[in-house]
Amino acid sequence: MIGKRVRIKAKGKIFEGIVMPSFTGNLVLKLDNGYNAGFKDYELIEVLEEVRIQGQKPEIARHEDLPNVKIISTGGTIASRVDYRTGAVTSQFTAEEIVSDVPEIAEICNVDAELLYNILSENMKPNNWIVLARRVYEALKEYDGVIITHGTDTMHYTASALAFMLLTPKPVVFVGAQRSSDRPSSDAAMNLLCSAKLSVSDVGEVLVCMHGSTNDDFCYAHRAVKVRKMHTSRRDAFQSINAKPVARIDYPSLNIEWISWRYRRGERELKLLDKLEEKVVLIKFFPGLNADVLEYFHSKGYRGFVIEGTGLGHVSTDWINTLKRICEDSVVVMTSQCLHGRICDRVYDTGRDLLKAGVIEGEDMLPEVALTKLMFLLGNYDFEEAKKLVKKNLIGEIEPRSTY
Repeated sequence: MIGKRVRIKAKGKIFEGIVMPSFTGNLVLKLDNGYNAGFKDYELIEVLEEVRIQGQKPEIARHEDLPNVKIISTGGTIASRVDYRTGAVTSQFTAEEIVSDVPEIAEICNVDAELLYNILSENMKPNNWIVLARRVYEALKEYDGVIITHGTDTMHYTASALAFMLLTPKPVVFVGAQRSSDRPSSDAAMNLLCSAKLSVSDVGEVLVCMHGSTNDDFCYAHRAVKVRKMHTSRRDAFQSINAKPVARIDYPSLNIEWISWRYRRGERELKLLDKLEEKVVLIKFFPGLNADVLEYFHSKGYRGFVIEGTGLGHVSTDWINTLKRICEDSVVVMTSQCLHGRICDRVYDTGRDLLKAGVIEGEDMLPEVALTKLMFLLGNYDFEEAKKLVKKNLIGEIEPRSTY
């Protein structure tokens, strides 16, 4: 009966749930509240239904008067549910099934769904970003917007990489979930509906759409190059850093309030620059870290370095000579572990020495964004041009001034 919904009588009460695998011989049910319960003595009253089998693709309704949106699934928690053969939560169901779980989306747009990857986000690699960027590029020629479902742990890396590689005149919205769709506290449905609304709105850039609070009341749309996951498990884990969110989408009304500047729909021409230099490294400085770590990567052919320095952008003084040598043929960008605020290496002696050595101030860029930006620049431009462009604000990754 594994995978079937049943009604039983046990201890004088009636219980309903989905039969889970059991290794003890007892009956284990996943109840509607999301918890599992085991029963040794019970009476089977009725087998109610069988849970949808993996691989079945429900049809999605279409309406000629609605815009058309492409959903590209890459896996992650938003695409995770219980496998009733094993009892484990895995990334296993397709984009069509995501939509069928949220039928209200059919009132917003017509959806075509595609499973590009079925992986957890920690398994994403730069080559995956390139393939995804190419697929989104092709979809944007045909659809009014694109939604990308993605695991939350590295979503800000992928989103920022696509934002640099892909200039889009239409919305490209990354969405994920902190809690899988089979859990009562799942944020998947609300996040997906808010993303659908964004995907047909007046915006033309790459965004990340996630819960704006721990309640089911609104989502924020974050610029892909200014957002970071700031909590391991909270539903409002994603926050805009050194910038305001682009928009707030209220739920369940789905009304959009634009909070800060944005690229408008049709403002930019569609363009793809899909090369990335993978030999770029992000190094977090800590007290006592030897500069040999720089020498190691340099000897392996790395010519792009992003450093997470302390405070305003510092490392220990015994790094200066090594950095001076590396800067002769490499691009070295300084960012801060503080995240909020911006780099200023003109305040203290160490900072001034870093600038003389050739280190470039990363302004208020997040370390992860500086990483994907440098991978993009070294992949598509020559060395000198990359050095110039890394200091410039290309797509909103550098705010002209810091606000408090």
